[in-house]
This record gives sequence, structure tokens and C-alpha cells, in this order.
Amino acid sequence: MTRTTWLIEVEGGTCIGSGICAGTAPDHFAVENGTSRPTRRRTEPAERVLDAAESCPVEAITVRVEETGEVIAPEE
Repeated sequence: MTRTTWLIEVEGGTCIGSGICAGTAPDHFAVENGTSRPTRRRTEPAERVLDAAESCPVEAITVRVEETGEVIAPEE
């Protein structure tokens, strides 16, 4: 069985620090000095991570499949 890992990226220059991601997925995001940061870059798949990326008002969060680089959030 193949295990999938996701990579979480936050574009610091785009992030406005709304905190929606940290509120949606507090185990995966934290706001520090007005900018969101992933609490860890690599994570197991979790619906909350996708919800956080989709909820970002400026689309500063990207979630990719580590093994393929495929962007899975935000959806276009």
C-alpha cells in the first residue's frame, strides 16, 4: 500500500494574516507576526487542510501531493 503525503505551502507575500486557516485547521496552521505558517510542511492527508486552503481569502495556501507535485488545493 502506497502512503500519500501532502506538502503545505503558504506564500508569505500574499498572506494577509486573516487567521481563517488557523481557525479551520489549528493543528496545521499558526499565525505569527501577522502571517500564517504551516506548523509542519509535510502532513498526512486531512480534510481540514483542504478546507483551510479553500477558505483563504487571498489563496495564499497551496496543498500538493508530495509524490507527484499535483496541486490539490485550492481548486481552480
